[in-house]
Amino acid sequence: MIPPRLEPLLRADGLPARLAARFAGAGHDLVLVGGSVRDALLGRGRPEEEHDFATSAKPDETIEIVRDWADDIFTVGKDFGTVGVIKDGVVIEITTFRREVYRDDSRKPGVAFADDLETDLSRRDFTVNATALRMLPEPSVVDPYGGLVDLGSGVLRTPLDPEVSFGDDPLRMLRLYRFVSVLGFTPDRAAARAVADMVDRLSIVSAERIRGELDKLIVGDHVEAGLWGIVESGLAGRFLPELSALAAARDPQHRHKDVLAHTIAVVGKCPPDRIVRLAALFHDIGKPDTREFGPDGVSFHHHEVVGARITRARMKALRYSGEDIEAVAGLVYLHMRPHTFKLGWTDRAVRRYVRDAGPLLDRLNTLVRCDVTTRSAKRERAILRRIDELEQRITELREREELDRIRPPIDGNAVMAFLGIGPCRTVGEALDMLLEHRLDHGPYEPEEAFELLSSWAEQRGMKVPEDDG
Repeated sequence: MIPPRLEPLLRADGLPARLAARFAGAGHDLVLVGGSVRDALLGRGRPEEEHDFATSAKPDETIEIVRDWADDIFTVGKDFGTVGVIKDGVVIEITTFRREVYRDDSRKPGVAFADDLETDLSRRDFTVNATALRMLPEPSVVDPYGGLVDLGSGVLRTPLDPEVSFGDDPLRMLRLYRFVSVLGFTPDRAAARAVADMVDRLSIVSAERIRGELDKLIVGDHVEAGLWGIVESGLAGRFLPELSALAAARDPQHRHKDVLAHTIAVVGKCPPDRIVRLAALFHDIGKPDTREFGPDGVSFHHHEVVGARITRARMKALRYSGEDIEAVAGLVYLHMRPHTFKLGWTDRAVRRYVRDAGPLLDRLNTLVRCDVTTRSAKRERAILRRIDELEQRITELREREELDRIRPPIDGNAVMAFLGIGPCRTVGEALDMLLEHRLDHGPYEPEEAFELLSSWAEQRGMKVPEDDG
């Protein structure tokens, strides 16, 4: 009996059936497996856009079978048994039946190919990913490890003993909580216990692979459960120790919870924007290092400055791109700025805020809104009202001036021509002066810029060439 949700994958004119026929014609088995089957059964995603297959064909044989059929072929994963294919806009991964085994000192899995599907399924991470859909000669579901039952129960269980599965690839321990975050499933007791016992094995996994799992975990619909899982299991301490350290820091503005609980709650409130959620994860990371005890209780002065520095270091260690690091660290650095609006913001302050936030402005305002987790409904309304007022001020200024393109009315070439100098530090200093005037007073004309430049040069003892015209 084929579950109704799988029937669209079995259409005779569909891509899976056509590809299975090609492999059968070459004498090889080909089945849909893993996330393709799982997500179809759950009704998640769009199965026509991506497929995962397992096959008895070796990688070179797979390439020959699809060479004159595929629109494009990618062999970057060939050493691990995977051939990537693009056909009619659909992303396809075809992987040879395999088993993956780490050596104790290895940071990359050593791959040995298997001869049968059941062995391949046994070496997969969880039973919900170890269910296959065979299309030929007759449609059938291959489920030797009870994945369908676990899928219905929302349980994450390993096909083999968890010590074996996690020993094969320790990244699966982190992947366990990634699926908690993405699917909302619960680890079975044996898997959770094995993670707690084996967390040290994560040290042999490369930073790039850990980063990949963290990125998927952070955007899940159940991200709070996933984050609590990596903290309570001890995994976070192996690649994000600053997160676990937040449990010891008490926040005077959130007296009912420690900073760790506050942080996870903020991440959960954020929309599933990877950059915003990473910024939420790191936004209070500087509090343990800035905690001070005074007559009014605990304070964390300038924790955003320290937090931005820690964020850069940790993201660099996890091999994030420079663009990601600057975006997330920038949000961490700026996330306290809007709170000063309660003191009253001048046009000058709004301009500086927009200038400093740059392309991160909308994300920054989102983060600041989500950073409100107080139990006091009155305080929450007051904070959100201030952010509303700030955004209104930004809108009003945008209508009056080019707020997103704040710059002096003249450029460096005009400065050099006016002062009679070539490229040097003085040009940058002059432009900074003109920009400060723009931020303080709003848009102004080039004539005023030259007057300012003339006065500035005279104060510095510079002689401004006379205009021969």
